[in-house]
Amino acid sequence: MSTRSAETPTVDVHAHILLPALQQLVAEADPEGFGAQQALEVRRNGPESMAASGRMIKERWPQLTDLDRRLADMDAQGVDAQLVSPSPSHFYYFAQEELALQVAKSANRAVREFVDRAPERLNGLGLVPLQHPALMVEALEHAVLECGLLGVEIGSFAATPGDPDRSSVELSDPRLESFWTRAEELGAVVFLHPFGCSLDERLDRFYLANTVSQPAENAVALSHLIFSGVLDRHPRLLVIAAHGGGYLPTTLGRSDHAWRVRPEAHACAQPPSSYLKKLYFDSLVHSAAELRALVAAAGPERVLLGSDYPFDMGSDRPVAEVLQARLPAEDEARVLAGNAAALGITPASILTPRRTA
Repeated sequence: MSTRSAETPTVDVHAHILLPALQQLVAEADPEGFGAQQALEVRRNGPESMAASGRMIKERWPQLTDLDRRLADMDAQGVDAQLVSPSPSHFYYFAQEELALQVAKSANRAVREFVDRAPERLNGLGLVPLQHPALMVEALEHAVLECGLLGVEIGSFAATPGDPDRSSVELSDPRLESFWTRAEELGAVVFLHPFGCSLDERLDRFYLANTVSQPAENAVALSHLIFSGVLDRHPRLLVIAAHGGGYLPTTLGRSDHAWRVRPEAHACAQPPSSYLKKLYFDSLVHSAAELRALVAAAGPERVLLGSDYPFDMGSDRPVAEVLQARLPAEDEARVLAGNAAALGITPASILTPRRTA
């Protein structure tokens, strides 16, 4: 059990729920698109990883769907509160406009219903259709203003539905400006969590589709945010990157050099490494040394506890792993509780009103 007070709860900002009804809705509404997405996942992961993942999901189904099991696991981990988000498998970025908006709003309502069953321990994030930038503000406002969630979860990119060239929506896309503006106005959390990788079959063995693709996708997506000047234009934006930001935070020397010598890499106002202080990262890096390096690079006020509960690539001991990093006591307290409190990431039962400018 956690020993922290109710005023500063230990908060896990990276935890997922599975929404079987949402998957059924999409499979029935767009069987062709759903089937194509499943086929893409097979190509990206390969048969061995797909089989192993299927077994893992079956074994962890109770953690993904059962509230009592979740709360018991949180108690055992020393986690007072979770910020829950849909499994990234629910992004469904292949969906056309009408279905995409329905998916987002259905997910938002489902997360709200789940949170309401234990508001003293949980809060939530919804979804937005990244593949349709014009719909993202409506979905964001539905999540935050209508459902009372703390923000939304997004992927690292989205392919454009029906585009034979598979062009994609990157986080630097100018069409996302209204979304970033509204997220900043609302003080909404934007949780960046990759799902899938454009390297596709190159990563279809040895589980490279996860071990390499997730940190690579984080690095690419964050680089789009940084180099395009999004963080200059929206200095109060609350972006939390899953998996410690992947390869980016501790390997920015080359990006800084490019910013100095290449004109096309100079669209942001400051060297890329300086933007680590404008981003947030979860602690899920699976290494005490790497967690210390992340805290040193981004600053102790920019790292928050994250577990990726309950997936096998997450941590069953997230608090213990932060303690194993042997950070200074003040920094450790920030990672476990203080930074979440400063951002207003709290259980739903003690949530202060969100900004609605």
